[in-house]
Amino acid sequence: MSNSTVAVLGTGTMGAGMVRSLRREGIPVRMWNRDGSKAAALTDTGAEAFGTAAEAVAGADVVLTMLFDADSAIEVVRAADVPAGTVWLQTSTVGVAGIEQVAEVARELDLVLVDCPVLGTKAPAEQGQLVMLASGPEEQRTALAPLLDAMGRKTIWAGEAGAGSRLKMACNAWLISISVGTAQSIALARGLGVDPQLFLDAVDGGPMDTPYARMKGANMIAGEHPVSFGLTGATKDAVLIQAALQAAGVSDRFDAAAVETMQLAVERLPDPGAVDLSALIVGLELRD
Repeated sequence: MSNSTVAVLGTGTMGAGMVRSLRREGIPVRMWNRDGSKAAALTDTGAEAFGTAAEAVAGADVVLTMLFDADSAIEVVRAADVPAGTVWLQTSTVGVAGIEQVAEVARELDLVLVDCPVLGTKAPAEQGQLVMLASGPEEQRTALAPLLDAMGRKTIWAGEAGAGSRLKMACNAWLISISVGTAQSIALARGLGVDPQLFLDAVDGGPMDTPYARMKGANMIAGEHPVSFGLTGATKDAVLIQAALQAAGVSDRFDAAAVETMQLAVERLPDPGAVDLSALIVGLELRD
């Protein structure tokens, strides 16, 4: 599929990076976004922008969706009138119930579903360094390899379509735990009158260290939260993780506390859609 045409539906923070990575490998891209200016801004890559999803899909071999949730992905694919037999490369984080809904729609529309949420944020998407959590028909492994390799540093095939989204829940549960744990330690250090940078210095280079904690922790300490993984999207994912835990018969106590903290931060911030996940530290502040 190195010469196949890909229709990318959704060119926000992640989708834009994926478009650039696909074009860097010379893969033809047609694209659409609700805010047309975001798609138009990517035409310097050689990708073509269209005013409707249906126009973007016309003539495409693969339809890639990178949208907010299952409802938006389903809505857009229905509106796009994707031809039967087309590969639907669904990369949004949709959760356990969401991927079941997506699979039902794929069967209804006779589309070949490859469920492939990704690990990574803005920079990895732009650099082609995502981790692709793919699941779907065995024959698509070879067929989609050029596209997945263009966008990711590695692809993990998890089994039948749907397994990728279930794996994403486990991976994002870890990401949320690191983020909330880092915020708690920084807030605690401050509350105890200790420079929070010393916490990061103490774990640096040891078995408790993670690059992610250092990156998010630096933002938390500085009070600066440029969007890499947006707070509102991360909060949506934390809610999906809670539902996945409940469906799996696993206690959701830990994630429930994370959801509460993140939702409180969303309520307190003037524009939660414009800040990174690191801004969740606001949800740990005690206020009168």
